[in-house]
Amino acid sequence: MDHSYRTLQHDGNTGRPGYEAMPVVDNSTSKPIFAFVDDLFFMAKIQETARKLNVKVAFVKSDKEVLESVAAGEEKPSLIIIDLNHHTVKPLTIIPKLKAKFKKDTNIIGFLSHLQGELKMKAHEVGCDMVLPRSAFSQNLPQLLRRHGAPEETENQTVQ
Repeated sequence: MDHSYRTLQHDGNTGRPGYEAMPVVDNSTSKPIFAFVDDLFFMAKIQETARKLNVKVAFVKSDKEVLESVAAGEEKPSLIIIDLNHHTVKPLTIIPKLKAKFKKDTNIIGFLSHLQGELKMKAHEVGCDMVLPRSAFSQNLPQLLRRHGAPEETENQTVQ
């Protein structure tokens, strides 16, 4: 009996219609992205978006972790994401340290509540390249991760 019709209706792994396993892609060629985020909602959102785009995002708790990973031979990060309302680190003191270390090679993007205009200005003053309200950050997250985390070969191919 021919059961080829089942391949059109069901994935053999899950038995559920419409579900296909995502291909495993080596993301060791992607540029490193670090995130200072302690909000579980945003951590999950960033992790899920990064997983879908095959981009590696490392969640860190201090600027020392970032500097140690670069000193250990990892490439300079292309992006550092900072929750400007982080509870355990002081973003306004970390941003100038990271900006001084990585210069223009690394973009630093902060996000905050849309009501925090004064904090937004301070973040720009200390070196944050872009400050977004939480809603805009969530909305633009896939584009940000794709732009900063995609491997060089992929970027060159899509530009041509």
